[in-house]
Amino acid sequence: MPSSNQFSATEPAELSTVAAEDDVQAHWNRVIKRRSFLKGMTIAGAAAVPGSALFASGAAASDSARLTDGDAAILRFLAAAELIESDLWEQYTELGGVSVNGKSDGESPGVPAGGGNAPYVAALTSIDGDMPQYITDNTDDEFSHAAFLNAYLEAHGRRKVDLDEFRNLPSSTATGARNKGRLTNLMNLNVDTSWYTRYRSTANVDFGASSFAQLLTIKHQPAIPTNKADEQNSARIQAIANTAAFHFAFIEQGGSSLYTTLLQQASSVEVLRIVASIGGTEVDHFSLWHDKVSTAVAPPNNVTDPVTHLAFPDLSSNTDELKQTNLILPEPCTFISPALPKVSVIRPSSTANSGAVAAVNAFTDDNLFDGQPPSFFRKLMELAEAADAARRDV
Repeated sequence: MPSSNQFSATEPAELSTVAAEDDVQAHWNRVIKRRSFLKGMTIAGAAAVPGSALFASGAAASDSARLTDGDAAILRFLAAAELIESDLWEQYTELGGVSVNGKSDGESPGVPAGGGNAPYVAALTSIDGDMPQYITDNTDDEFSHAAFLNAYLEAHGRRKVDLDEFRNLPSSTATGARNKGRLTNLMNLNVDTSWYTRYRSTANVDFGASSFAQLLTIKHQPAIPTNKADEQNSARIQAIANTAAFHFAFIEQGGSSLYTTLLQQASSVEVLRIVASIGGTEVDHFSLWHDKVSTAVAPPNNVTDPVTHLAFPDLSSNTDELKQTNLILPEPCTFISPALPKVSVIRPSSTANSGAVAAVNAFTDDNLFDGQPPSFFRKLMELAEAADAARRDV
């Protein structure tokens, strides 16, 4: 801790203060001159830039004024991914989120009032009392990501991503669900649970590790109540909530790897900042849901769905490191080079295993797009291929 007198014995405080003020004034004069020069450059170049490429606030930095085709492709795919995530999280919030005076407590426009299905909320709450609040908060985040990415693209004269033409999938008919077209289908999922064992393993698929074992097999299982009959069967609604818990973590671990992968290909420092910053929240989401899912495989939630016969095992006292429920932090694994020590990281982080095309394939295998026409897959894959093809412009 500094002493109360921070000046040297040979330098009076008054003289030091004057010198410091002179230094500050000199520095400020240099800043003013530099800003005047940059302002002149900006005014001179503004006529050559489309109006839509300028931020309305006029606060665009010199680095942000240049958006390469590769950076635009990365942001466009991420915007599409966030629109997809917003759609699925919207459904979760409608039925299992929270509601404040009948309205969403989210900050982002479009986030619905939640908690419309009391049995589903109760089943989620039995996993964790904060589950409904976390669902709404996650939804709010994804809506904000999609809106920001599209606005940033438009501010730089690039087309935003619009998937509205594909919002034609049916809604649930359970209590609380809004009757509107959807991008995603949460009523017939094939949830990949291999992320659970992957993050407890010291192996890394980017370095030749084979596919990781499924913790449990979830096939053709709803993650939201599909109709009013589902609400009236306690074992059924709990199994649906348990499936949702695993799906939450599956979605967000995919986002963690996707953002980590694509940020390596960004050219602009500002785009790098965007991808790293939004990606950080995806990692935060994954960590949250990874922790909560462990209660879905512990009494009294380890139920069997009476309709699909999906059985959730009791892992509450399991000591197998690949299944132990309280080991939620990534185990160290090979990264960058086998010659280097193992390190705890987000993985995979390679284009082949966690790039944009890999993300589309994972969503498709999840059956998230069950019912979408071929044109939807073509559009999504075009965006994904363009993003994966982006290369850092150095």
